[in-house]
Amino acid sequence: MAVLEINDLVVDFETDQGIVQAIDHLTLSVREGEIVGLVGESGCGKTTVARCILGVAPQPPARIRAGKILFQGQDLLRVSEADLTTRIRGKAITFIPQDPLAALNPLFPVGVQLRDMLKWGMRRGRRAREIRAHIISILQQVQIPSPAEQLRKYPHEFSGGQRQRIAVARALSINPEFVIADEPVSALDVSIRAQVLNLLQRLQQQFNLTYLFVSHDLSVVRHVADRIAVMYLGKIVELADRDELYAAPKHPYTKALLSAVPIPDPQIEKHRHRIILTGDLPSPINLPTGCRFHTRCPMAQDICREVEPAFEAKEGQELGVQATTAAIGSKLDPVLQLLDNAARMDGKSFGPDRQIYPLPMRLVEINDCRHWKKGHLRPSKYDRAL
Repeated sequence: MAVLEINDLVVDFETDQGIVQAIDHLTLSVREGEIVGLVGESGCGKTTVARCILGVAPQPPARIRAGKILFQGQDLLRVSEADLTTRIRGKAITFIPQDPLAALNPLFPVGVQLRDMLKWGMRRGRRAREIRAHIISILQQVQIPSPAEQLRKYPHEFSGGQRQRIAVARALSINPEFVIADEPVSALDVSIRAQVLNLLQRLQQQFNLTYLFVSHDLSVVRHVADRIAVMYLGKIVELADRDELYAAPKHPYTKALLSAVPIPDPQIEKHRHRIILTGDLPSPINLPTGCRFHTRCPMAQDICREVEPAFEAKEGQELGVQATTAAIGSKLDPVLQLLDNAARMDGKSFGPDRQIYPLPMRLVEINDCRHWKKGHLRPSKYDRAL
């Protein structure tokens, strides 16, 4: 069952230079208990989608031209501001910000801010002792040490990772039905980033939460998402299950994004094929005709400049691609070719149904899910292939 459905959403912005087409006929659904990743480079419209769901897109300059945003069957674009404020925003739907230091009030201790969130989002009449116990409990769940002693501290007295955990605690303190996480770990270093991602996953499994996870980092989204939607200039160009997307990306833009993800293995990194995009990003005020990606696509043909590809679902899998560019073909990464050749020596395949080795002797992670499943890495054939 879909908790959130976005149908044919069109959003633009009025600027001094002209009309910016931020979102163009976007359709997306998020099922209950699912984490959907929304990825793309800066300016593609990810945060605008999140703001439209929350009803905080500034109007003007933003204008929602068409479409529906259905939350539990109710169109959020037709709900009054009073109803949206009292029933939905900050209650049924909560938000995890990119910069918790900017989102938390520097003038009040975190205990006061969490208390106010609980008073706002939960039923009235709860005693102060019950509220304090609930705050301490949620801080324990997000792994804040000695939570009772931290309530009097101000946001600037915490580390970046702790502030992000407090932002997560604030968003989850009222038991929301839907959580929007907008670049929640982009401002953190790698070690703290992994801790926060693991925390979000653990809480999602514990409380059966539903996330829309907005990010520009495919390696981060790979760690948490069940399905991934790739955006480019206001449109979704590919939508697929996580394993399917990383194992066999269809759209050239998705392939370029995946090829840019670094691999922590110098031998693999040395031999992998990197897709370098040339040309300039088109202006959203004056979008190109045909496929919007053709100005940078290494596989563009004449038809790409004339006909805008239709977004279609592939039979047997939840996968949407722009048909024209997907049909052109793809170039296999040389390292993947080596891995496949080595696998054939043993009469095996690197397909998704291959046996999993929980304790491999040598671990590698490559930019393709052919040997990745359920958190396990398969033994590498790279040395034997060479």
